[in-house]
Amino acid sequence: MSISDLYSSGAHKRDLGHFSNIVKLALADDIITDNEQRLLDRMSRRLDISEIDYKEILKNPTKYSMNPPVSYDKRIERLYNLTKMIFADSEVTGDEAQVMRKVAIGLGFPTDNAEKVVDEAIHLAMNDNDLEDFTKAIKSVNKN
Repeated sequence: MSISDLYSSGAHKRDLGHFSNIVKLALADDIITDNEQRLLDRMSRRLDISEIDYKEILKNPTKYSMNPPVSYDKRIERLYNLTKMIFADSEVTGDEAQVMRKVAIGLGFPTDNAEKVVDEAIHLAMNDNDLEDFTKAIKSVNKN
């Protein structure tokens, strides 16, 4: 097995874990709305999730572990994608916010700052900020 095979395998596992987190957020209120479904479909294509993996993750999203990227900017991008999911149905429930806090910690944001980071992420998504503005704002909120 070549090093490129190992890398692609690791990247794919990270993408499966990320997609399972997106599904967890969509299912936080036990319903996948049409907007959430469209976002899931779009994210599955973007992350190159096969139809078989897609169906398996929908059945059991907890089966896949989170493997956060090493890059801080990539972790912020993952947070951005997750935040977009919780707004796909135009509302944020307490369950979704709670899942987001757990995912933020899993992505490597400090436990004592995760709530602040998630609150800012939700605020930014409400104002429809793009990834660049989102990244700048999260970095300013997450300073140690």
